[in-house]
Amino acid sequence: MTTEQAERSAVQSDSEPLLRAEGVSKTFVSGTFRKQYTRALDTVTFSVPEAPPTITAVAGESGSGKTTLARTVLGLVEPTSGDVIYRGTNLAEMSRAQRAEFRREVQVIFQDPFESYNPFYKVDHVLRTPIRRYNMASSKSEADDIVVDALRTVGLRPEETLGRHPHQLSGGQRQRVMVARAVMLKPKIIVADEPVSMVDASLRATILETLRAMNRDLGISILYITHDLTTAYQIAENIIVLYKGRVAEAGSVDSVINDPKHPYTELLVSSIPQPDPETQWGREQEAREDEEMDLKGCNFYDRCAYRMDECTAADPPVYRTGDHRITRCYRFADSPVHLAPDLRSVFADRVAS
Repeated sequence: MTTEQAERSAVQSDSEPLLRAEGVSKTFVSGTFRKQYTRALDTVTFSVPEAPPTITAVAGESGSGKTTLARTVLGLVEPTSGDVIYRGTNLAEMSRAQRAEFRREVQVIFQDPFESYNPFYKVDHVLRTPIRRYNMASSKSEADDIVVDALRTVGLRPEETLGRHPHQLSGGQRQRVMVARAVMLKPKIIVADEPVSMVDASLRATILETLRAMNRDLGISILYITHDLTTAYQIAENIIVLYKGRVAEAGSVDSVINDPKHPYTELLVSSIPQPDPETQWGREQEAREDEEMDLKGCNFYDRCAYRMDECTAADPPVYRTGDHRITRCYRFADSPVHLAPDLRSVFADRVAS
């Protein structure tokens, strides 16, 4: 391990994380007379270090809790239990000034860029509003320079973008304007919630490269929310796999994607289309699709090809299945139990190696 790596490891493991979620759970309640409870997140714990800036993917199918986790981290959804802590302060206990600083330093890029715009305003509005709100410029010409620089940073030509309404831009242009808005505020973290799912394939690589450059050149950490393991593998260093609100597996993206341990991750990886026409897509694992059961044990039991009797007794603990990864599955009962599923220590090991 080099001196530089040792210093980076010490910063990540010993100092207060920039952002951390401690045992965050969220239960939604619906219905008036007969209430229904939906547990979207179940005691999720992870953290984003102050340094070095990282890209962490949160992956899973629809309904896995990805977007709920993103909105909880952003303070848009209040957790039912657990805490979200930014720079040592609980979001629920922040003063107005602290909340304003948090809003500036933790930015979001939503899945559908069109929903972020007011169709009655030109796109200039979404760029100039934060400049006024945060007093980022002392004159109109200075504000113009900030806007132009931000647009050029994300590969847009200001003369072809400014002065237009949202419907006059393509989906990719609209999304890159939102990326420009986030960059302009010089945030510490960007939460990117499915940022390329609604743009065509030709623009996905451009947006992903922009996010990567922001991380590399501007020192911005990124929490990349996605259902697409292919783009997660392209952009992220670390990955958290969610299933029904629980962390199924986590670790370095290389190890998790190339050698999945949890049966759910195996299913996700096996569903990635292969370029070889001889490959039987999705046949690597045949899941057992019996009737769903109301279990107090593993929440993947009804779909698992490896299920065992102990899976119904209790929720499996988190096992340490490698130097840079954890897995919630009884198949690894001989591995050391990772008592607190705090992914900071898991990811810190990777930096130190």
